[in-house]
Parts: sequence; C-alpha cells; structure tokens
Amino acid sequence: MKRAKIIIILLVVVLFAAIASAYILLYAPNTSVSKKSYLYIKTGSTYNDVINQLEKSNLLHSVATFKIVAAKLNYKKRVKPGKYLLKPGMGNYKLVQLLRSGKQEPVHLVFNNIRTKQDFAGRIAEQIEADSVTILNHLNDKEFMSQFGLNQENALTLFIPNTYQIWWNTNPDDFFKRMATERDKFWNVDRIGKAKAINLTHEQVVILASIVEKESNKNDEKPVVAGVYLNRLKKGMLLQADPTLIFAWNDFTIRRVLNVHKTIDSPYNTYKYKGLPPGPIYLPDIKSIDAVLNYQHHDYIYFCAKEDLSGYHNFARTPQEHELNAARYRKALDVLNIKK
Repeated sequence: MKRAKIIIILLVVVLFAAIASAYILLYAPNTSVSKKSYLYIKTGSTYNDVINQLEKSNLLHSVATFKIVAAKLNYKKRVKPGKYLLKPGMGNYKLVQLLRSGKQEPVHLVFNNIRTKQDFAGRIAEQIEADSVTILNHLNDKEFMSQFGLNQENALTLFIPNTYQIWWNTNPDDFFKRMATERDKFWNVDRIGKAKAINLTHEQVVILASIVEKESNKNDEKPVVAGVYLNRLKKGMLLQADPTLIFAWNDFTIRRVLNVHKTIDSPYNTYKYKGLPPGPIYLPDIKSIDAVLNYQHHDYIYFCAKEDLSGYHNFARTPQEHELNAARYRKALDVLNIKK
C-alpha cells in the first residue's frame, strides 16, 4: 500500500513536471526584445531561412524551443513573407501562430523631398521589400509606364507625397498599381475641374507645382508664384524658372544661377524652351499642387527673392520694377559672398 502511494506521488510529480515543461515550452517568454521589434521574412523564404534569420538576429532566447513548437504546429509548410511584430514576453506558441497566420504589420510608407527617379526608387526600397533597381527600371520603362498614361519623363507625376499603409512584401508591380489608385483618388472632381479651367493636364499641374515648390517654401506665397507662371504661360513667354536650370545641370549645390547656367541645351532649360519642361523637377507636395489649382489671380509677371533672404519674394509687373528688385537681391548675395 505504501509502495503504491509512492508510485502515485511519483506519477503526479512526473505529470506536473510534464505540464510545467509543456507550459514553459509553449507560453514562457522567449522573445529577447525589450521593446516592440519586427521580424522581416522575405518573399520565397523557407523554414530554414527563417531559423537562420532568428539565430543571427538574437530576437529569441531559445531558437531550439521555437523549433520544437514550430514542428508541432507544422510551421515548416506554412512560412509566409511579411513584416511581423515581436512583443516583449511573447511565447513560442503565440509567435508561431502569428507567423503561420501571415498577420503582418503594415508599413507606413512615406516619401517626400524627392528630386530624381533614382532618389525615389531608393526611398521606396528603404521601406518595402521591392528593390530600387526594379523600381527605377519600371520608371524608365516606356511600355510599363504607358499603362498609367505616362512616359519616362513624367513618370514621377504618378506619385502623390503622403503616408500610405502598405504591406512590406508588396512587389514592384503591385506597388505601382496601388500608387495609381491613390493618384486617381487624389484627382477628384474638384481638382479635375480646376485643372481643366487652367488648360493643364494632371501631369502638367504636377510639373508646374514642382517648379513652384522649388521657388518658394512658403505655403502662403505659393499661389502667388503659381499665378506668375500661369500668366507667363498665357502670354506665351518663357517660364525662365531658375530651379529648372539647376535640375538640368544635375547640380543641386548651385545657390546662385548665373548666365553660364542658362546656356545648357536641355528640355529643362526654361530660359531656352517655351512651355513646361517634360517632367517634374521635384516631387511636389499636396499644398504645392493645390497652390497651382487655386492660384492667385493677379497681373504679376516677374518675381525675385527678397533682399532680406527671408524666403519670400518681391513681385513685379514691369521689367524695370523687377530689375530694381533683382539688384537689391544681388547686392544681398554679394554681401554674403555667395558667388554660385
């Protein structure tokens, strides 16, 4: 009888030990992160790829116990790419279930302050899985861009700077399609009507907005600047926009545009060729686009940076008035010894 009790006690101990071991294996904290972290699983990754990544990243206390639970839950056959949120104290069971489910965290994709297609491709590739080379190739592919009604020159007009929720593993083709959808949402009935009223296409509005944005960083002044350029377009004048010359030279260190800069033979030289350049010189923000659509009606033809270097401009109706403004500005630059 005594012996039977001992056996029963031993069995209970073993049972509790087994339960405790199972609990620890499944639910005990195994993530080694002290704050929310992310595990990025690339498209095409195998189970072994995930294990190797976990071993190298030091995200877990024990990869061995993770592997045991992963085997029990058949994760080997259910690897899904994406961006997964790892929380402090997460156990193996929750982690494996998360990875099996494919319930990834969205990326809050942001792009702004973009000058060139190369810049854009690099910025996107920093945030999602798609590589910059493929994105850039798409932007330079005439046939690919034609599906969006665009070409290699105006390709960047497809993108409206904003914050977008998107899956990290979105492929390049789907990324472009998503951006086309966002562009079409942006160009609502109101904006379409305003673009038609000034006889510009959506792409031309964005191109002009890119010039306006590089001319002024003052949102309250942008509609005035837009009005100047629209007045020049209506009169058939050269736009003579200094930022287009800087873009044509591909030298963004230029601070003072000189006559020598106006000699470059480029479709972006608005001192040489009438009308808008073939593409944007910058990725303008929404405020700049709306500044063009809601431009200020006036009869100014000229403008020049103010001599106080505040970032604002003096506007003029006549060449004589403009020359006086320009002389004051040149003098301010000379005082600061800004030669180029």
